[in-house]
Amino acid sequence: MTTQQTQGPLSGVTVIDLTRVLAGPYSTMILAELGARVIKVETPGGDDAREYGPFVNGKSAYFISVNRGKESIALDLKDDGDRAVFDALLAGADVVAENFRPGTMEKLGYGWDELKDRYPALIYAACSGFGHTGPHSKRPAYDMVVQAMGGIMSITGQPGQEPIRVGMSIGDIGAGLFTTIGIVTALYDRARTGRGRKLDVSMLDCQIALCENAVARYGATGKAPGPLGGRHPSITPFQTFRTLDGWMVVAAGNDVMFRRFCDILDRADLKDDPRYASNNLRNENQASLEAEIETILAARSTADWLGLLDPAGIPASGINNIGTVMAHPQVEPRNMVVEVDDPTAGRLKVAGNPIKLSGYEDPPARATAPDVDQDRERILGELAARAVSA
Repeated sequence: MTTQQTQGPLSGVTVIDLTRVLAGPYSTMILAELGARVIKVETPGGDDAREYGPFVNGKSAYFISVNRGKESIALDLKDDGDRAVFDALLAGADVVAENFRPGTMEKLGYGWDELKDRYPALIYAACSGFGHTGPHSKRPAYDMVVQAMGGIMSITGQPGQEPIRVGMSIGDIGAGLFTTIGIVTALYDRARTGRGRKLDVSMLDCQIALCENAVARYGATGKAPGPLGGRHPSITPFQTFRTLDGWMVVAAGNDVMFRRFCDILDRADLKDDPRYASNNLRNENQASLEAEIETILAARSTADWLGLLDPAGIPASGINNIGTVMAHPQVEPRNMVVEVDDPTAGRLKVAGNPIKLSGYEDPPARATAPDVDQDRERILGELAARAVSA
């Protein structure tokens, strides 16, 4: 089957994508961005995410953002004719990806144990809430459930306040990223061994992996970390501070930066104070140091302080909203806001691909997401032509 994607390092790789909503589609979207051909196999009713807003002219911008550059064919895997089509797709594929509840593919006759002998080079990527083993493996999960269960909500927000969800779907996106890493690793392994592998990624596992610093702190101290608001648990000063007109972040991450920061504040006494002589001591005395710094920063605007901190090499930033970050002067040159031209929704801006590889283009526009079953006739034609030539 010929690729419909622009050339990339994964050109020639064909992915049969059974995933829906976010974690799996985000993973396969990354593969499509890197040049793989991704054929989205949907139920006749389509991916649930097609009904998630915001909508532009009746079409989901949410769906477009994570399914751009893919193709769609609708198949009922309980129908014999559609199963024959699916079998033909698998026969020409490198990867099959799914994020059903464990056991679903086995009931359909397409679990790993059924496929590994029929298609020995096929990589089987499964992304689920809790993985294919363990007592919770059959439980359903959504992003917010695994954020709560995985501990990340316990370390997010302000001390003493209600638990706060991370402001983006870190449960889904984390799992999608790890699934992509696993698929690319399995492709590399197959190049050496000739064998496909089963990839079993759990959203809960990924949350624990992403909480690495908090896990390490608990392992070292036996004390569960709690929320710290806008500051780092191990580095001081490394947090948000109030200014005259808002908030800013200052991350003076070592002794040299701290002393330089004190000079900018015109507070030599702080850098010479024995309570703040090392990062460990600054952590122990964080509250008093925060009060000193914020009193000074509150006298001037964020822009004024950035004008002093940036030339001095002190990492700092105002708090951008999504609109201001999309307009940030560093974002356009990195091509991190790209355009999708959809025949129904029109021109939409979506996040670009952060993986920049020399020798491969990173175009400013992307192909849109397909309508349900949009590519059926072409895909069936390709399968028929391949069967004749076999």
